[in-house]
Amino acid sequence: MTTQPLDVQLLDLQPLELVPRIELGAVVESAFNWLKTNFDAFFDALARVIGVPTDGLIELLQAPPPVVMVLIFALIGLLLRGWKFALGALFGLLLIVSMDQWEAAMETLALVVVASVIAIVIGIPVGIWAARVRAASTAVRPLMDLMQTMPALVWLVPVVTLFSIGVVPGVVATIIFALPPGVRLTELGIRNVDPEIVEAANAFGAKPRQTLFGVQLPLALPTIMAGINQVIMLALSMAVIAGLVGAAGLGGQVTAALATLNLGLGFEAGISVVILAIFLDRLTMAIGQGRANPGLLSLVFRRRTDPSKPLVTAGAEEPAAGIERAHDMNHPEPTQISTSTMERTS
Repeated sequence: MTTQPLDVQLLDLQPLELVPRIELGAVVESAFNWLKTNFDAFFDALARVIGVPTDGLIELLQAPPPVVMVLIFALIGLLLRGWKFALGALFGLLLIVSMDQWEAAMETLALVVVASVIAIVIGIPVGIWAARVRAASTAVRPLMDLMQTMPALVWLVPVVTLFSIGVVPGVVATIIFALPPGVRLTELGIRNVDPEIVEAANAFGAKPRQTLFGVQLPLALPTIMAGINQVIMLALSMAVIAGLVGAAGLGGQVTAALATLNLGLGFEAGISVVILAIFLDRLTMAIGQGRANPGLLSLVFRRRTDPSKPLVTAGAEEPAAGIERAHDMNHPEPTQISTSTMERTS
């Protein structure tokens, strides 16, 4: 009997014989089915907790006439960003009204606001925890990688399994997709605070909580606001995709346009998304800039400050003063040293 060489035998084997199949998908599916069966009441209550404020905010945004809401948003832009942005927001939002996309835009805005608020409320404390505890950072990082790199459409499958079809699964999927930037940039902002500033605060007897809220968070605020900005932008992008699972708003318009190959409807919904994205992006950037932004509120505050001094945030003034005092104590001027030395020698 002749035997084939080992390499020929390996070539004859099927791929499944070389590497056995792992039924990971079946395990995940059974796990979600178990969750749905045993915690159905919990998910129903969670759906009501998310759905009620979302529906209420939609009704609130749609209650006034569209022109009145456009003027309110333009006024907010004037206060936070300046007259140029307010004028651009006025024309952009009026364009949404003229394309009959206002109600859909307000539904999308409500979904984005609710999802972003929940993501920020979860993300910032988790980011603070990860910045202060190395083990927490190590544990959180792989989870954030999974949430951020998983394709957005994949998150729609488990949330529909748990929450059925509608606005709530769209909000939950948006929270999952938009959460990682808030956690990552909060941790990054706190870790990038100058250690000498933290040491100066500790040297003056500040407790860890006082150091966190009086030194680290104020100095990390620009980075944290950048994270909030990214949370809102990702929430808006995911809110559009959530139209595939029955979430109303501009995502539903895009889905309808895709189903019927309606190029005009798709373009109008897309332009409305762009206008909303620019409006929200510039507003959050203005909030992150603090008193340095060109808005009307910033001009009012700026009049009360000395224009010859650089503008700093309120939380950054105390650490700077503490460092200056610590520097004076540890490094006295040469004239003071020479004078005291002369007095002792005389």
